[in-house]
Amino acid sequence: MTVASRRDFLKALGVGAAAMALPRWLAAAEAAPVPAAAGRKPNIILMVADDLGYNDLGCYGATKITTPRIDALAGQGVRLTDAHSTCAICIPSRYSILSGTYYFHAKFKGRYPLMFHEGQVTLPSLLKSAGYRTAALGKWHNGFGREPEPDYNKELKPGPLEIGFDSFFGTPRTHSEPPLVFVQDHWVVGLDPADPISVDHSKQFGAHGKQIGGAKAAAARPDDQIDFILADKAARYFAEQKPGRPFFLYLAFAAMHNPIDPAPEFRQKSKAGLYGDYAEQLDHRTGLVLDALEKNGLAQDTLVIFTSDNGGRYENTAMKAGHRTNGELLGQKTDAWEGGHRVPCIARWPNHIPAGTVRKEFFVQVDFMATLAEAAGIPLPEGAAPDGSSELAAFLQPTVAPAKRTEALLQGTKGIVLRQGGWIYFPKQGSLGYTAPEPERPFGLPYAKMGFTNSDIDEHGQIKPNAPREQLYNLAADLRQRKNLALEEMDRVRAMRARFLELAGPVANKTPGATE
Repeated sequence: MTVASRRDFLKALGVGAAAMALPRWLAAAEAAPVPAAAGRKPNIILMVADDLGYNDLGCYGATKITTPRIDALAGQGVRLTDAHSTCAICIPSRYSILSGTYYFHAKFKGRYPLMFHEGQVTLPSLLKSAGYRTAALGKWHNGFGREPEPDYNKELKPGPLEIGFDSFFGTPRTHSEPPLVFVQDHWVVGLDPADPISVDHSKQFGAHGKQIGGAKAAAARPDDQIDFILADKAARYFAEQKPGRPFFLYLAFAAMHNPIDPAPEFRQKSKAGLYGDYAEQLDHRTGLVLDALEKNGLAQDTLVIFTSDNGGRYENTAMKAGHRTNGELLGQKTDAWEGGHRVPCIARWPNHIPAGTVRKEFFVQVDFMATLAEAAGIPLPEGAAPDGSSELAAFLQPTVAPAKRTEALLQGTKGIVLRQGGWIYFPKQGSLGYTAPEPERPFGLPYAKMGFTNSDIDEHGQIKPNAPREQLYNLAADLRQRKNLALEEMDRVRAMRARFLELAGPVANKTPGATE
């Protein structure tokens, strides 16, 4: 694709002239993509937004929200339209990204211990073993220590450093879930022995509990500044890099997870309420990270991936403004319906990934580890990334490489489903999340307000009395999952049920014990 055609591509996405200006290295890079094995190992940046919906970016269809920097990133690389997290909530999906392993295959016990087991090969440990500097910034949420819940007044170990990161700075859980602090490496930032931190899990404080103590540490983590601080840390990290040694940065933003709390300068900027403002702030923060990468002369040799940990959650302000976080997809965060796990996924790697391309084939985040290992020229040790495989060809030759992955298990908070080709099978009724059947206290907005249509669900979000016990959808013909074909395609249901039971094994009918 020529520079002129790239500009046309970006213009079609609605990207403004300023954001459309191509970096120097990209304007000069007109050669055809070269094989990944050629040249030195790439730097790798894996940016993971929190609860960013499939329709929250301009390049994926948003019209009430402008995201010129991320749209431009898509114009400089490949945009995947059938990419999925392994789960519709963040802990399992992040575990899969960093381990190439389904969450239900993890070996841990308790509420919030470190979820990676002793000796487990992870994405950062694998890259570190091959000479990479490794760093994690932002939301962790994969546990600390080996006890059911860590003592935040003591050394938080094992944690990110023990699974292969050289350094860590970020929030221990979501920015809504106590303790509301930053952690650097093994210690809470601003920890005051005279004001110890604890989390009260009494019923009146809900699922996540309430932080007791730690006022100084909480003040060091202003809620509306988290992603600003992370972007600044990323810029400093780039400036510290030395030639001749590649780096891996795992950057996990706080947005778009609730509370929706953009900084004052971003409020009332979008046409989708506070939610849209938060998305535009995320775009700006992402742009600053990309600017810092270029400023330090690193963009040419860096593979950048931008994605989300699961689908978006519907918010009232955005809905009133006419913005649908997951677009035409059925469902939202927590659901095994498409809106719960189909996510934005964009990748840029100059001279390797052709610019302005779209990949329509199936992709699952459990394959990130093996894919990035191949991009770095690192063989996977035996037993590593057991549920994943490399999809590097999908990125390097997005329009011609045949589909490699044909099936995967995808997880809602109340069950697991099987995707096979263009079909998806549910062993149970409902969303397998919090959307339907609608609970007494609905997750997000009431079903009737979200405008969903599904043949099994009535207008009040309840399962119809005559609904089939299983679900089957042909996504190629019915991406919105309006019509359950389980009774019309009984042979396919039987075949997919058998395969589902074979793959899922003992967890096939269990509810995952994960929180958001």
